[in-house]
Amino acid sequence: MLKKLILLVWTSVLLYGCATVYTPPVNTPTPNTKTTVSTKIAQNFPEGFDQASKNKYENGLISTNSGEWYLENAMMGSTDNDAKVGNKSIRIKDNGLLRMNFDISSGIYQLRIKSGLYQVDKSANYEVWISTNRGSSWQKIGNTITVTDKFLKENIFNINIQQPVRFEIRKTDGLTSRINIDDIGISTYLSANPAPIPSPKPNPSPKNIATKDNNLLLGNPSNAIANTSYSNNFLMVKNAYALSYNKSKGTANWVSWHVSSAWKGDTPRQNDFKPDSSLPQGWAAISPRDYTDSGFDRGHLCPSDDRDGSVAENQETFLMTNMTPQAPENNRGVWKSLEEYGRKLTEQGYELYVIAGPAGKGGTGSNGTAQVIGNKNQVTVPASLWKIIVVLPIGQDDLFRISADTRIIAVNIPNNNSVSNTRWTDYRVSVDALERLTGFDFLSDVPTDIQSIIEAKIDNQ
Repeated sequence: MLKKLILLVWTSVLLYGCATVYTPPVNTPTPNTKTTVSTKIAQNFPEGFDQASKNKYENGLISTNSGEWYLENAMMGSTDNDAKVGNKSIRIKDNGLLRMNFDISSGIYQLRIKSGLYQVDKSANYEVWISTNRGSSWQKIGNTITVTDKFLKENIFNINIQQPVRFEIRKTDGLTSRINIDDIGISTYLSANPAPIPSPKPNPSPKNIATKDNNLLLGNPSNAIANTSYSNNFLMVKNAYALSYNKSKGTANWVSWHVSSAWKGDTPRQNDFKPDSSLPQGWAAISPRDYTDSGFDRGHLCPSDDRDGSVAENQETFLMTNMTPQAPENNRGVWKSLEEYGRKLTEQGYELYVIAGPAGKGGTGSNGTAQVIGNKNQVTVPASLWKIIVVLPIGQDDLFRISADTRIIAVNIPNNNSVSNTRWTDYRVSVDALERLTGFDFLSDVPTDIQSIIEAKIDNQ
């Protein structure tokens, strides 16, 4: 009998690679925590984009059965080299994006996206970002997707938002590889009044680890929209920052960005000032030559040194949409000193949310006072430059950590060379004062009771 038992065990080892000890199942009751969710396929989805037409990479809108979509560095791909279902798909290059220009009113339970590489390109990454306030601010959801196959593959994102919501797909690698996006499917909620599900939060990270966070987390000061109808308040979302562009002034109304040690690196200053090719088709792009011999510097709003973590991010700071005509003594002196002070805070364990922009008209540079500059006088010279810095210890859930005691630095510095012997601390004001100056609503996503306190204070540290 013993020999038969040994033979049986040895046979099992030969067949299965190991001898397994059988353990009877334990009848442990499962907690009744499952929630039944009633969903349906959203009307006019899946979206295959076969009805749309756009044969250039310039920024613009397309209309499809599902609604209006905004494309940045993207076009319709219909060649044999495009990965697609049917006749067409969206082809995205560089750091382009595909954005819904409408909301799914009943919310999104699940999002399905098919993606593939164009032609023989090697690899590309994309992310999905969502907005529940009509595009005023955005939040990443799910993991970054790496596309390595020329055939379409589907990825699923669990959104779980039961309120009006829209999304955008951002190509984030900045490489020359191109990706195709097609056959977008949406599952939405069936019931009119579903049980609430918490909004998604960013993936948790250790509290003492700096991260790259949403450049528009604290709000969209002018409610800018990425629609050509809003030519003087046109929302442009870059990887390095976000801005509201004013076509009639040839400058940004404001630029908003996050600063932490996660954004820092040793990338050399690229110094490649260039027109912003992502402006809508037909819009005149300001050139570096428009500043030549004007007596004013091409003044960064989001500074180069805040974005030296990668070549692509540093290059974005040299786009002319991030520039404003700045008196040399302002730019190279007091303004630079404030920029350096902010970076010093990040070295000391803080993270910052910064908003900056021009105000008024008429500044004094090396050649005297001017109202406008440029080959066609299309760039407005501001009378002053303002900046707001929200200072937080490194952590997570930043919006909910802002309190009545949070330090807020706000300044308004005259745009002239007479500021050469002054300090940035001489120009501190309240956020309320800057709102009266600009007409913008700063920190609009901070709870209103906290806003009313911190916006009234003038920094004295």
